[in-house]
Amino acid sequence: MDLKRQAIYLAGDSTVANCPKHEAPMAGWGQVFQTFFNEKIIVFNEALGGRSSNSFIEEGRLRTILEHIQPNDYLFIQFGHNDQKFYGTEPYSTYQYYLSQYITGAREKGAHPILLTSVHRRKFDKNGKLENTLGEYPLAMIQLAERKNVPLIDLWSKTKSLYEALGEEESRKLFTMFLPNKHPNYPDGIEDNTHFCEAGAYEIAKLVIEGIKELELSIGSYITD
Repeated sequence: MDLKRQAIYLAGDSTVANCPKHEAPMAGWGQVFQTFFNEKIIVFNEALGGRSSNSFIEEGRLRTILEHIQPNDYLFIQFGHNDQKFYGTEPYSTYQYYLSQYITGAREKGAHPILLTSVHRRKFDKNGKLENTLGEYPLAMIQLAERKNVPLIDLWSKTKSLYEALGEEESRKLFTMFLPNKHPNYPDGIEDNTHFCEAGAYEIAKLVIEGIKELELSIGSYITD
């Protein structure tokens, strides 16, 4: 009997990453992702805060994943937030160039790359509609996915629908927000419209699961009810 488990590797930034205990209840969606699968799937969350598509590679983090990934495993790739920073990339040139390295690397190992557009930041306009703070990065990833025939989970669109359905006030519950002296890890309070709390991370992970089902990926059969 083949007892080998299929693996999902996650490459991304702080919205995906496992957050340290001193930042709790802040959590990336990858932190809770394992809970959606049975024992046939093992999730390796290699995402790390502050990383862009290029810095993740420059630090050798993609190389480490590719040293361990096996045929028929999955590599989920979500970058964009930090690609906007001074050490990052440009959407239709260097961003696509570096994302292509994840795709090629996974395919060379017989694994399946999956692209995920960035989650929205929580920023509403006066009409209660979400503002795009991510520039052209999501569209650049969508274009690359089409060009290279890579399955894509559009978290950019899915989180827009989620935040707007909840509304400006209720959507606060997805994020790490505390008044001063309400949580020991945040004595001065925090108003973070980018990073999720544990409950929010769970809701975003549900959107990823929804995307897996829509794409009819093989790992979908291992999702628990």
